[in-house]
Amino acid sequence: MTLSQSLTAQQFDDSLELEQQGSILTVWLNRPESRNAMSLNMVKAIRQVFKSIENDMSIRAVILRGKGGHFCAGGDIKDMAQLRGEALSVGSNQPYIDFNRQFGHMIEQVDQAPQTVVAILEGAVLGGGFGLACVSDIAISRADAKFGLPETGLGVIPAQIAPFVVKRIGLTQARRLALLGTRFEGDTALKLGVVHEVVENDDALNALLEETIQQIKRAAPHASRVTKALLHRTLNEPLHELLDDAAQQFANAVGGEEGVEGTMAFIQKRLPNWSN
Repeated sequence: MTLSQSLTAQQFDDSLELEQQGSILTVWLNRPESRNAMSLNMVKAIRQVFKSIENDMSIRAVILRGKGGHFCAGGDIKDMAQLRGEALSVGSNQPYIDFNRQFGHMIEQVDQAPQTVVAILEGAVLGGGFGLACVSDIAISRADAKFGLPETGLGVIPAQIAPFVVKRIGLTQARRLALLGTRFEGDTALKLGVVHEVVENDDALNALLEETIQQIKRAAPHASRVTKALLHRTLNEPLHELLDDAAQQFANAVGGEEGVEGTMAFIQKRLPNWSN
């Protein structure tokens, strides 16, 4: 049984579809009838997937995609309606709080995942879907994808995604997008820094995704994990202590198995053994 088959057997429902090809795991958001709006079950399933692969060195990258031509249209309004009934029955807002924090835990988990996370953005990339795009390491968008933060227009707030949007595009732009609820397409998302590449059609999208996967495979697995963790730390830790620790990690890498193999591969003008 492959990892994807094992994880699928544990899923809460069919809101995710997993596809594994060697070291690449594709996680399909699978609620096309709602433009892949995130139900609580989907949020829990995503958390379970990322928890299951956290320490799995054989998984090099996770590709996030949506079925039916859409990435994700945000939170599921039907779940919100159900929560209203629960809140009335218990006489408090706790059901809303618990639901919202579940999403926050999930997006933080994706953000901190040691694997390289690639988001393929098509159709609706709204609300929570926008937030999920903002925690990807590589974001590839169709030119006609529709981005936006529609929460304030619905009388709610982008509570859990706001910090990640600010980290991605900066406070000035995040304020404008969140307060106006502006909708925009791929080229504007590229200018804002939400995405890294924009393509016009499916053929170009698939070709760029394959090229990206090959680039991921050319990077050493452990070095990639350490590098991603180091980059995250630059936002929160004092510089002097961080650089001291980074020097130690560099020394460990140079003298480690990957450092030796990478150096030999360069000298011998061949690909390193992890690139297969």
